[in-house]
Amino acid sequence: MEPQPTATRTEQHATHAIETVFRIESPRIIAAVTRVVRDIGIAEELAQDALVAALEQWPRDGVPDNPGAWLMAIARRRAVDLVRRRENYARKLAEIGRSLETTVPPEEPADPDDIDDDLLRLVFTACHPVLSAEARIALTLRLLGGLTTTEIARAFLTPEPTVAQRIVRAKRTLATKNIAFEVPYGPEREARLGSVLDVIYLIFNEGYAATAGDDWLRPALCEDALRLARVLSSLMPKEPEVHALTSLLEFQSSRAAARTGPNGEPVLLRDQNRRRWNRMLIARGIQALHRADATATGAPGPYALQAAIAACHAHAYTYEETDWASIATLYGLLAARTPSPVVELNRAVAVSMADGPGPALEIVDALAGEPALREYHLLPSVRGDLLQRLGRTAEAREEFARAAGLARNERERELLLARAEECGS
Repeated sequence: MEPQPTATRTEQHATHAIETVFRIESPRIIAAVTRVVRDIGIAEELAQDALVAALEQWPRDGVPDNPGAWLMAIARRRAVDLVRRRENYARKLAEIGRSLETTVPPEEPADPDDIDDDLLRLVFTACHPVLSAEARIALTLRLLGGLTTTEIARAFLTPEPTVAQRIVRAKRTLATKNIAFEVPYGPEREARLGSVLDVIYLIFNEGYAATAGDDWLRPALCEDALRLARVLSSLMPKEPEVHALTSLLEFQSSRAAARTGPNGEPVLLRDQNRRRWNRMLIARGIQALHRADATATGAPGPYALQAAIAACHAHAYTYEETDWASIATLYGLLAARTPSPVVELNRAVAVSMADGPGPALEIVDALAGEPALREYHLLPSVRGDLLQRLGRTAEAREEFARAAGLARNERERELLLARAEECGS
């Protein structure tokens, strides 16, 4: 009777390993397979086939020493089999077969305008102009970020069926129009850059504050986004907004270790131990911001303004030393440059610290009718904080409770409920 529990534990371990590894590796697998089959939809299906193979074999045979490589090998093998079955791909198959037989990493390309990075190719392909801006971002978040439709809908503040339709139609459009899997050159590259930056930023944000699940942070997403921003920064050294986004992500990443407590619970900015902020990443953020300023030829772009806001936080060694007046001014410029109810909500927070909760509450109340914020938990959360600071604790408690009801991340929900409790009954 003893072996059964051991077998069950082994299966549970294998299943957990499969879920974890696939979440991390699926974007790379899809990107690598897309290079072979030249179809993002088929590549995603082949990645799922590899997942099914793992679910069948790992519980029985054990988790491989290099599970990511195992999944990649299965997916690529099936991709080559698929290509082999297509007679019109015979010539391409010979080239691919030779490259797959060697484990020697490819040499760095001599052309500085070229880059051997399948993930970046996947971003630019998914951001092709044949797709709408919303479809580009949704598709890349699904493929590169590994986000679910629910998570993407939350990031977009958009209904789930709408996001699901965008993704399906986007993959179909790329396939029917036979879009090349490449990093474009010249004017075409510049035309796609805005969407690419938005995609990288949204992926980072999902890792920085997960919309759903039990974990507040998803570090793998942050790391992928930051890596892509750095690569893009070296690829496009004369683009100020590329450097600005890299700066912003460096600054945000510097706080990661201080943003959660011992048990994974969220730690608010005012309560963070700033000695745990990563000073090396802050220095990198400052350097990238200098590069953005040096390459700019006009007014700062939205990522430059956000990076400047993050720099204000990074330069403050305590919460009290933060230059909230400058942050409020920068948010005002950002709101003028890219009007958004979320930017306005962030401006209200800065105004509350610079001028007090009263003026900030007026800004927040003006946002109450915004359709995009109807299900956005941070609106009642911010309002609850302002009401609590004004001594209106009963109203604050109701707002925190409402925010908790809207929150989909378990850690965030617990924090909001705790704040409601602080306001008493």
